[in-house]
Amino acid sequence: MNQTISDTPLFTRLRFVLVETSRPGNIGATARAMKNMGFDDLVLVNPRQADCLQHEEAIAFASGAQDILAAARIVGSMDEALVDCNFAAAVTARLREFSPPVMTPRGFSAHLREQAGLKAALVFGNERFGLPNELVQRCNVLINIPANPDYSSLNLAQAVQVLSYEARMATQDAQPLQSGIGFQGQAASMAQIEGMFAHLEQALVAIDFLDPENPKKLMPRLKRLFSRAGLEEEEVNILRGMASQMLTGRKVRHKDK
Repeated sequence: MNQTISDTPLFTRLRFVLVETSRPGNIGATARAMKNMGFDDLVLVNPRQADCLQHEEAIAFASGAQDILAAARIVGSMDEALVDCNFAAAVTARLREFSPPVMTPRGFSAHLREQAGLKAALVFGNERFGLPNELVQRCNVLINIPANPDYSSLNLAQAVQVLSYEARMATQDAQPLQSGIGFQGQAASMAQIEGMFAHLEQALVAIDFLDPENPKKLMPRLKRLFSRAGLEEEEVNILRGMASQMLTGRKVRHKDK
């Protein structure tokens, strides 16, 4: 029998994504932190050094987790990094005005444990610059690690260690949380959600609700709104159907004129 996402252990439903990492040592230390907690899915988006996975600093800092480095994948975009994921969390110390809903590491891990249909990615930014706003807005939630407000910046591998620890601890609790929701369908993938937003934006421009020359904050606000909803595939299809109808209606009205 083929195994579905719902049957898959949390350890194989969580991916760690590092975006434009500068130091090979931080990649090695990340691999070690992941292996300590039982995780092995590591993806790098445009690391600054092409040979980072074979770099002596990465191998030294991995300290026994070289198998994680050997299995890691290097990709050129977030789209590639999030392939087959239907939930993404941006990890950042800096809160944003139009960020997705904010979760703690423990809250995220509990949500992942509760929602067995999720294939999730934790997205970490560059050591110096963090994650750009456009990548944060693509994620379902923003994770902020509670820390000393006077010095809240964690090293990349430290942040990975905190998140992987909380995810591991969530597996120790055998009692699932009660969501209070009845039927739940399959969570929409990140690619499906991005396609829906592009379609919706096109429709809003067509009906003159969105000015493409002066978009202001409409689309980031809509993304924030839908992030709170936790979109399912059927819901994405409904929204795309609405967008199609707006576009069709616009064409009909123009034709009648």
